Amino acid sequence: MFAEMKTSKASSSSCFINIILISVSFCTIYLLVLLYLFRASEVANIPASSQGASAPTSLEHLVFGIASNRDSWLDRKDYAKLWWKPQKMRGCVFVESMPDNESYYNDSSSNSPLPPVCISEDTSRFRYTYRGGDRSAIRVARVVSETVALNHSGVRWFVFGDDDTVFFPENLVKTLSKYDHELWYYIGTNSEIHGQNWLFSFDMAFGGAGFALSYPLAKVLAKVFDSCLERYPHLYGSDSRIYTCLAELGVGLTHEPGFHQIDVKGDVFGLLAAHPLTPLVSLHHLDRIDPIFPNMTAKQAIAHLFEAVNIDSERVLQQTVCYDRWFSWTISVSWGYAVQVFENHQFLPDVLRAHKTFRQWKKGHVVQEGYLFDTRELHIDPCRRPAIFFLDRASSGEDGIQSTYRQYNSSDNCSLDMGLPKKLAEVKVFSHKLDLKIKHCRRQGGIAVMCYLFRKAKFCNLPLENAKKNLSTCIDGTRKYHDLKGYFDLNGCKRFLSLHPVRSKVANSICDLTILTIRLEDDKLIAVSFLSMGTTIRKPHLWVMI
Repeated sequence: MFAEMKTSKASSSSCFINIILISVSFCTIYLLVLLYLFRASEVANIPASSQGASAPTSLEHLVFGIASNRDSWLDRKDYAKLWWKPQKMRGCVFVESMPDNESYYNDSSSNSPLPPVCISEDTSRFRYTYRGGDRSAIRVARVVSETVALNHSGVRWFVFGDDDTVFFPENLVKTLSKYDHELWYYIGTNSEIHGQNWLFSFDMAFGGAGFALSYPLAKVLAKVFDSCLERYPHLYGSDSRIYTCLAELGVGLTHEPGFHQIDVKGDVFGLLAAHPLTPLVSLHHLDRIDPIFPNMTAKQAIAHLFEAVNIDSERVLQQTVCYDRWFSWTISVSWGYAVQVFENHQFLPDVLRAHKTFRQWKKGHVVQEGYLFDTRELHIDPCRRPAIFFLDRASSGEDGIQSTYRQYNSSDNCSLDMGLPKKLAEVKVFSHKLDLKIKHCRRQGGIAVMCYLFRKAKFCNLPLENAKKNLSTCIDGTRKYHDLKGYFDLNGCKRFLSLHPVRSKVANSICDLTILTIRLEDDKLIAVSFLSMGTTIRKPHLWVMI
């Protein structure tokens, strides 16, 4: 009897344990299934901007919203033709209504060089109370939400600008690629003028310069934008409304100096020639400043700049400064735009400052008229100013890129000693396509190679691999010595050895040299240039290799 009771208890205990084990197993399986379904749901709900996140950002990931009106678009669409790539870009130009000649206004074909035109929604329900302002600022501000409402797929960035904003697409992509498009980003720049920023905000992206919103931020902003607009009827412009609504979301401006509002007037040469070390992303107000190239209209001038942009977009306006030891010149190359040749050595910080060739947007208090970048006054004596050479032509080939710059401001009233750089006819610049390592971007003076003066070029028939040990063969001439004072070191980046013979013979051919430059990288001889002196051209030329 006692044994039977023990057996019964053991059996009951075993059954109870089995029931617990089975229950735990079912619970575990249930929890695993729930976890799997939850993770699967998260993957399914990833926004379009996150798809293909491993692929590098390209133009296909951008959507543009351009603010315009029915009158100005007819005139300013020529600017858009320069940068719009219909096979790669998406977006819309927003106007308040279509004109009578709609076919001329909006070419809907896929091969059209222009973005499609969209009609803005009615904004009459929104209040606008800024005295003397223009209520179209509300319509322009809503370009943001209406662009998001186009519901394009695979979007990472929304980019906004005016109809006179000229974008440089490859550089725009390069700049935005620095940032995680899955986070909230508001990217742009403020005005160049202290007074404009003081009036509106130092942390507001000025709409004419263009600005970008990451996909998730734009989606959230679009949902609350109309209600936000109701709270700020007293603001003046569209960009003030966008900035304020983003501030309510806790998002500040990420400054990118490649965007340019151009809130100055007159000749902007000094501003462009001293461009910061960053890709040129945009230009604005081109109709309100002097043409950036002489003897051209505003549209012709920007089209001329795009001849260089289409060859090497990232190098455009990138400033390279080099020093010629033979003539004690300083040469500043703003690639694709202009070259300045100073008659003597200049301190590098002085060369990097923008010459005040421009004037204030508005006259006012002296503090408000200040600029937000370093400036330098022009020399009172025109003969002491640098000789300026503007881009004439550019071409690309197997040996690299060659750009030629011609002088337009030559002064014959300067003495020979004072105006020697002004006697130059043109400057040739040799370079290779630039790939800015933008996350680690710094100014490398070593990009500049020696600068050489020449009238007519000829290359000695000297084997490159034997050049270093056979230099005496080419130097044996009327001058029995050459300059071996050491390496020409720019910030320790690259080193160059310069020699200066006058006349010599190699392999029964006359080299007739003025300057011989040897280029070295990491103590390895990689290039030898023999430049000859001719007598058939009256004005000398200058070669710069970068």
